[in-house]
Formats: sequence, structure tokens, C-alpha cells
Amino acid sequence: MRRRATYVTHPSRAVNPDDIQVRPKQLLLGALKAAREERLTYGLEELPPELADYLRQCHELHMRWAPETLYNTTAPFFSRISPGLHVQYTPLNETQPDRLCNLVHRLFGKQLKCESPHATFISPPLVSERFAQTSSLQYYSHLPSLKHLVAYIYHTSCAQNDLLCVHTIALLNFADSVDADYDSISHTLTFTAFWSKQPPVFYDPIGDLTTLDAWNLDVEAKRDDRVEVGILSAGKANDPSDLQLSGFLTVVGEDDRPKATLFSFPSRHHCLTSEQSAAQKFTVSFDQPTGLHPTLRMSFPSASSLAEPTNKPAGSVCALQTYLTLPSHIFADKYAFLSNDPLFQNSHHLGELHSIAGETDLEAPDYVVKKWGSTMLLGIQTPNNTVSTAKSNHASWDVTIPLHLRYLEPNNKGTSEVDVPWPVVFWACTAEDGTKFPVNPFDRTQLGYEGLFGPRTMFYHLDPAPVNRPSDKLVERISVPVLNLEAASSSTIEILTVVTIALGFLWVLLRLKPAFWPQSPGDAQASGLKKRQ
Repeated sequence: MRRRATYVTHPSRAVNPDDIQVRPKQLLLGALKAAREERLTYGLEELPPELADYLRQCHELHMRWAPETLYNTTAPFFSRISPGLHVQYTPLNETQPDRLCNLVHRLFGKQLKCESPHATFISPPLVSERFAQTSSLQYYSHLPSLKHLVAYIYHTSCAQNDLLCVHTIALLNFADSVDADYDSISHTLTFTAFWSKQPPVFYDPIGDLTTLDAWNLDVEAKRDDRVEVGILSAGKANDPSDLQLSGFLTVVGEDDRPKATLFSFPSRHHCLTSEQSAAQKFTVSFDQPTGLHPTLRMSFPSASSLAEPTNKPAGSVCALQTYLTLPSHIFADKYAFLSNDPLFQNSHHLGELHSIAGETDLEAPDYVVKKWGSTMLLGIQTPNNTVSTAKSNHASWDVTIPLHLRYLEPNNKGTSEVDVPWPVVFWACTAEDGTKFPVNPFDRTQLGYEGLFGPRTMFYHLDPAPVNRPSDKLVERISVPVLNLEAASSSTIEILTVVTIALGFLWVLLRLKPAFWPQSPGDAQASGLKKRQ
């Protein structure tokens, strides 16, 4: 097993290397306030047998999870995805019996909608068949917590009464992102968890109340394990496409002291400057009442603030984009967006539809749809690329996306509630000529949207800003009207439907009667006399 623990502090909280205690097979440091990333790499022989058997069926498998609650990003961890579980998957071969949904249910709970990859997953569009950057199949599910995954790891990895293992795994309940990556070339599983800050207080699985005002590092290296600890701070890189980190690196069990380091690397994901980031935060809501044709509204503080990133490379061209992840109960009418109607686009402040994939059947109710849902990549108009007055440039800027809800299963209440995750919003910018983006130490790929752009695209992410919402949630809940079974049972509906169809059929026959049974001459004359009288 290889472990890489990275702690990124604010430059004002730089760590004194004399405070880092390096002992044989152990590193100690107390009261460290920092963002934290843990990356563990396992060979198949180190995994539970059932998990290894599932992975052997995969050519590549990438799982990404983000929480419903708001968190702040920090260098070099800038990428964002919509809240929930995202899976990118390519099977080893198309004819094998595929049990990936069994693994999904085992790790994350049986409540997830997953029948089989062939039936439930969707095929994302590819920029290039030859140089594909995405997996062949894609899956999403709303997943508020990782309690099932925590329980699975606890039962398969922790020995009885191993309190340190229990405490460590409990931290996953408060992670801001969790990733898992496997490919059949390396035959290794990489598990990555990120915390934007230390959780202030939580209950671990054994019921104890634990308070963390800062990270207390006690890192041990077991035999045959390689453990690397980095305590770093972000700095300003010379190249706009690069990120720079400096600090101290220690290989536990090999180094006798922390080693100073300074390095920079090209990165696809960046943030805006602090001024632009505050001015371009967005919030998401649905116009009320929603009905069966809800309108998703993204609101920005002002139109004038929606300017291209000032920290982009010189000569870079940028466009504001949004990527929507839509569960099966809600969808977009692709024909309305594919028309590229200027009137439609200007009225909603939308740009071109770049891609739409998944279940977009306009008529199917949700209870017969097997696919998990659909994705959509849309351009967003800004005041710089659309006609606007000086007054509108200082007002808020709203982008509206018309959507449709599917018919849901009837119940005894007459309404059902569904969840819709917030989309991600970013500036997609071209890099300088000659810039290459090799896999950097903190690279995060297979996010769903980055594969829809060319390989030399940089992403400057906008921060969401939920207001007046419990726990700063990045998920919208919609109340959907459904058939009330208490007001009318299914048998009553069937009888009324049959009666209505029968009456309609009789009415059609009566209207067609003159064509099949024409009146005799005598009846026609009598009818004419009556009309004259």
C-alpha cells in the first residue's frame, strides 16, 4: 500500500520545520489547520476478495462523490462536480456478465437506481473516437451521505477494537470529495479523500464525541508500506497555466527530517482571483410554482461582474459554461435547445447547446425509464457577448433553463418530492500554444464535462453561494403533483378511461353514419320540406 497525505495551509500559517517530529517509522505534528487530501493506492491482492473480483471485470472505473453542503476549494484542489455519486466506467469486454451495479449497491446502498450498466448507464458524447478522454459509460445518483461506504470499509478493513481505524474511517462522513480510480493496466485502486478543513465536531461509529479544532498528525509507516507526507502552501506561479506549491515533504521511515520543496506544474483546474470570485458567485433556484414544467434559474450578483478571468494566459479565449446533471425525473427538451433560436437564447441568456446525452424521451413516465437520467453542457450568455443596456450591466444577471418533469408514480398524498443537484459553472479557456497538461500530482479527471472539451482547455470554476437554505445545501427539492390514489383508485381510473374511449368511438361512428348510410330520395325531400317550414 502506498499512502500520500497532503496538508495545504494558508501562507500566513506556514509551518516551522522544527515543529515536525520525524522518528523512525513515525511523523508527529500537532494543531495544524489546513486542507487535507489522503490518497491511498492498493494492489488487487491487498483488497477484499469480493472487491478485487469486481474490479477485474473493469477496463477502467472512476467513482466521484461530492456532498450536498457547500465547501470552499483551495489550491490545488479547485475542481467541482454536482452533489452526488458519479461513475465513469468502461467494461473489460462487451460480452462479459457485468456485475458493476452489484458493487454499487454493496458500497453505497441498495436504494440506488442501478439495474445493470447496459440498462441504467448512459453513453456520454466523445470529442474524438480516437483520442477519447472519457469512459464509455456514465452513471449518476443522488447520494446525500457515505454511511454505507463507511460501514463497508469498517467491516472489511478494521480489526476488532481497532479504535484508530474506526476513528480514521469515521472522517469520511465529513469529506468534501471522495474518489476511487482503477484501470486494468496498472491493476491498482487509488482511493482519494479531501477535506477543505478539519471537521469541528463529530460522532465516530463507536458513539464517542470527538472535537477537532486542528489536525493532529500521527503518521506511522508499516512494513512494506510507503508513506509520504507533504505540508505545503500555495504560491503564485510564473506561468498563468501553472500552480505552485512549497513546503516540506517527508517519506516516513526513510527520511530523518522534513525536506524543503518548491515545485510548479500545469493544471487544468483553476480559480478566479479573489475579487472576481466574490463577484461571480451564483445561486440556483426554481421559479414558483414549478408545476410540471419547472424553470431552473441561475442568478449572478451583477451583469458587469461576469467578465473573463483576469488571471488567464495572455491571448486565451474564454466562454462561460454550465454542466447539468439531471436525474431521470427531470429532463430538457433537446429539440428546443438544438434549434439554436436566437430569440429563445436571448430570452434565457443562454448560448449554444454543446452536448446532451442520456434519457431525453419526451413522453415516458419516470417509472418506466431505466436510464439514470441525462447530462447537458450549455453555454451562458454574458453582457459582453449579447446586446444589453448600461443599466442592465449593473443589475443582477439571471440565466433560465426551461426543464420538464416526468410523471411520477401515484401515491396517497397527491404530491411527491424530488431532488435536483445544482449544476457546475465555469469559464472554459484555451491554453497557450504548446501548453501540455500531463497528469500532475493532484490532477482530477473523469468529471463528466472536461472530456467534452479539447485537451488544452483550462477550467476556471465559479463558486456556488446558496442563500436562505438549511445547511447551505446545493440540492433543490421540488414538489411534483401526482395522481392521488385516495381520490381515485387505479381501477376507477381504468373504468373511466374505458368508458371515455367507448363514448368517443360511438361519437365518431355517429359522425361517419351519413357517409356509410346515405339518405333515400324520399327522406331527403322530407328533410328539405321540414327545413323550409
